[in-house]
Amino acid sequence: MNDEWIDIGDAAALSAQPLQRHNAGTIEIALSCRGGQFGAIHNACNHVGGPLGEGTLDSDYVVCPWHQWKFHRVTGLGEPGFEDDRVPSYPVKVEAGRVLVNVMAGTQRHRAPHEPHPLARPIVRADGPVRVAGISTTAMDSKAPRYSGSDDLLASSLAAAAERGCDTQLIKLNELKFHACEGYYSKAARACTWPCSITQMHPKDELTPVYEALVHWADVIIVGTPIRWGQASSLYFKMAERLNCIQNQVTTHNRVMIRNKVAAFIIVGGQDNVQGVAGQMLGFFAELGFQFPQFPYIAHSRGWSAEDMENNVRDVRNSKDLHEGAAELARRSIELSERLLQTIPAEKLERGGRKAHADRHRAG
Repeated sequence: MNDEWIDIGDAAALSAQPLQRHNAGTIEIALSCRGGQFGAIHNACNHVGGPLGEGTLDSDYVVCPWHQWKFHRVTGLGEPGFEDDRVPSYPVKVEAGRVLVNVMAGTQRHRAPHEPHPLARPIVRADGPVRVAGISTTAMDSKAPRYSGSDDLLASSLAAAAERGCDTQLIKLNELKFHACEGYYSKAARACTWPCSITQMHPKDELTPVYEALVHWADVIIVGTPIRWGQASSLYFKMAERLNCIQNQVTTHNRVMIRNKVAAFIIVGGQDNVQGVAGQMLGFFAELGFQFPQFPYIAHSRGWSAEDMENNVRDVRNSKDLHEGAAELARRSIELSERLLQTIPAEKLERGGRKAHADRHRAG
């Protein structure tokens, strides 16, 4: 054992905090104290470099604050069943009331091989016709279905796409059971990963078909939403929050995942604020990297003073103009997609501000 011990502070003061981030010379450590016994492991988690010293203690295991990976606070070994995933650990001793750490005698970090998530595969468009995905954000009980104007018009769009020879699929968010975003980005930009951390940690999370469609399969997406209190549906926003992991790849890895893809929207409601809803959707999908056809949405609303849903339903169901408008929206989107698919996207897009510079910090 090397005798190059580093004094990191007063033992009484350091023992007052069960877990803390600390410097031992040039090495950042997660220093823990339990039952009067100190432990020191490297501060960077094996997963994506989360700060272990800012996490919590679960018995003798340090829990990463980003994605809850666990490492023994003394040995650095992963939790039972995952011992082969280990972070460096360092000898600790107390002499004359001072805590000393020997970083020169640390163990080696080891990252156990993990099968990559299917979503993490390279993004390569397969040959074939234009592919159009419809995303329904209408919230309803599938056991007690009702008429949905946005769904009806979305069906007209997909039918027009199929008539044009496109491959189509419909994704209904109300049929998927998926977690709400847990705000990993609020902890650190790199804590919001691709594939989504929630998707990786919860195999039964069902947002995968949406990720597959947007990133790997579709050339065109058409999102249908009702208006709820002047906004898009709650399911739309629940989905949108989980899509931050796609946009965040630009910030953390300078990686634009959405290239040469088209988005368009169908907005229907018994209340007004069509333009406000459209503005949010346009802004959000533009940040993901989508492009838009001329006149990128169709909409219908009879306004606040005509909030009589039985008449609103009748108008949408029977409107030849609205259904033809939905079909034309699909055609415009497909025509733009066909042009885009004939171009070669730029390898790198220059951007300003925070998103212009990739965050390249990595675990030590």
